[in-house]
Amino acid sequence: MTEPILEVRGLTKIYGALRAVSDLGFSLEPGEILGLVGPNGAGKTTTLRCLAGIIPATRGEVRIGGFDLFRAPVQARQHLAFLPDEPRLFEYLTVREHLNLTARLYGVKDWVVRAEALLRELELLDKQDVLPSELSRGMKQKLSIACGFLHDPRLILLDEPLTGLDPIGIRKMKQSLKARAEAGAALLLSSHLLPLVEELCTRILVIAGGRAVAYGTLDEIRSALGAQTNGEGASLEDLFIRITQAAS
Repeated sequence: MTEPILEVRGLTKIYGALRAVSDLGFSLEPGEILGLVGPNGAGKTTTLRCLAGIIPATRGEVRIGGFDLFRAPVQARQHLAFLPDEPRLFEYLTVREHLNLTARLYGVKDWVVRAEALLRELELLDKQDVLPSELSRGMKQKLSIACGFLHDPRLILLDEPLTGLDPIGIRKMKQSLKARAEAGAALLLSSHLLPLVEELCTRILVIAGGRAVAYGTLDEIRSALGAQTNGEGASLEDLFIRITQAAS
């Protein structure tokens, strides 16, 4: 049996009287893409930030590549890339310098070769000497993703990764994400674009009020809800509305 890249048990985050995330548990194996969906305020971004070690969980266990995120954070994060919905860039570094800095942080020796391949893949090759202020919103997103992919992470956490991309950029980004999964990475994708989640993801985790309210493949969720319409499976959008309305 394949060893999971990500194991989450009892993940809980409490802010005062607010329980933002409550007792989440799931795992991700190599090649899997898990879709994390839920209404606004459901706890999706809080969950991702806890998994990335940006904010501490109140309790629970997160293991990445076999390392406990809370007891061995440096080792665990070596296997991880977190790509937030808003790119975090340095205004005084060019595109190429961002990749150089990332390579130094992760100890990537062959970064020049990797960087050129990523810049070509993400259509940034002619922008490598440009500062972020000269990039469009979509290009900033691509640069953030290139930095995340540079050290070949085993686990990729994505929060609305297609924000700012045009239709051609969206198609190519979907191909890039699929390629990482096919190469053995595990991806956790949070998005309000439910057709994207339905297209890309092998399993889906629906949360509401910080709690898991559905988890499994689309067919498993359909079966659990008896959601068949004229012999055909209901769409993720139909299931999402049904599940979240029942949970509210």
